[in-house]
Amino acid sequence: MPHQRFRSIFAPSRGRERRENFEAYWAYTLARDGAILEEERDLAAKKTLLARFQTQPVRTRVPLKNPEIFYENCVALREDPRSLDPTTLFLTFLYKFARHEWVGISAAWDQTCSMAAARTTKERISRYHLCEEFCHMRLFEEIFRTFHLEGVQWVPLGRWMGRLYRMFPHVPGPLLAPPAFVTELMGLTFYLHIDRLLDDVLAREPEARARVRELLHEIMTDELAHVGQRRNFLGPLGVRAARRLVAPMMRAFCRDLPETPHLFDVDRLVRDARGFDYSTISSTILRGSWVPSYLMSA
Repeated sequence: MPHQRFRSIFAPSRGRERRENFEAYWAYTLARDGAILEEERDLAAKKTLLARFQTQPVRTRVPLKNPEIFYENCVALREDPRSLDPTTLFLTFLYKFARHEWVGISAAWDQTCSMAAARTTKERISRYHLCEEFCHMRLFEEIFRTFHLEGVQWVPLGRWMGRLYRMFPHVPGPLLAPPAFVTELMGLTFYLHIDRLLDDVLAREPEARARVRELLHEIMTDELAHVGQRRNFLGPLGVRAARRLVAPMMRAFCRDLPETPHLFDVDRLVRDARGFDYSTISSTILRGSWVPSYLMSA
């Protein structure tokens, strides 16, 4: 069955449509993830899902030959990336990629109002969204356990990068909206390329590949919805600003992850982010996710 057709992520939209879609997204995410467990930075449905993964663990049949190389290079790449085996290189990249997420949401948590103090749908979405991202970090940890890496811990970024993330939530809304949207779009683009890479990284481990892909797709389903949700913040000027930011933000992010050019085609990452099209998303992920109504073709 062919995909439904969609408009470009950068297609114009009306203010009324975007306001209505905030309410639609809020209803979708509550139905998908259930009650917020704010003290635990968790969500009821996600907690149940993680418990299922943990009570039915899957591990690679062949562990990494030298896991210490992963731990020595996951925070900072100390060795020549060409000297690392492909699986270790992939995992050190994945740690750095997820670590950026952890630092960003940790910085934002103290800057967002609690659910009790939230007065608008946008405020409630922001708090819930952060809990969802903390759930993603637990799913990342389960991905690493699939490779027998039980000791993964999230380490703060350096002083300057950490300060940048702490400043981000204080940027006025209209200025924050374009880079915040691009950050989500950039992350989703990486996830799509990581998904393809699994066929090589776990070519001889079909059970582990299926489990890692299941964990990754759970995250991707949310992230696809986040792209649409952040798109709701963009009016005409914001859309134009976001398009211009895609390439420089993507390339800057890639420079901070030195494994990237050894695993991916950076130019293609940029092209795919700028040309994002919902019709390229697998039907399985698309069915479980959310798309703004104004981006669906009649």
